[in-house]
Amino acid sequence: MSAISDDAADAATAWPWPDSLDAVAAAPAHHLVLLDNATVRVLDTRIAPGEIVPLHTHRWPCVIYVLSWSDICRRDADGTVMLDTRMTPITVSDAMWGAPLPPHTLENVGTSEIHIISVELKSN
Repeated sequence: MSAISDDAADAATAWPWPDSLDAVAAAPAHHLVLLDNATVRVLDTRIAPGEIVPLHTHRWPCVIYVLSWSDICRRDADGTVMLDTRMTPITVSDAMWGAPLPPHTLENVGTSEIHIISVELKSN
């Protein structure tokens, strides 16, 4: 097998969560696919104030372009708060780096719509 195939196989076995938890499969009302190929997947994500995005994952690291932002509360699969920006403010810039995320929900606890474009960088 080639090194590229070995890397892809390693990445596939290293991700422990099922494809059914992928953001697009688990929370399609909030994640619109703009582009998807072997190298990248581009998502348009919108979360209105008060909405909770169902349990989902983000398998690949990504570049996040923020169009609008609000306070969030991210919880793990057990409901434990991982991040609440009302308690732990984060610096939000127009473009940010995002690491892969295990199963989580995300609640928009602010007053503005969250609107981001994320460019997920797939492993080849």
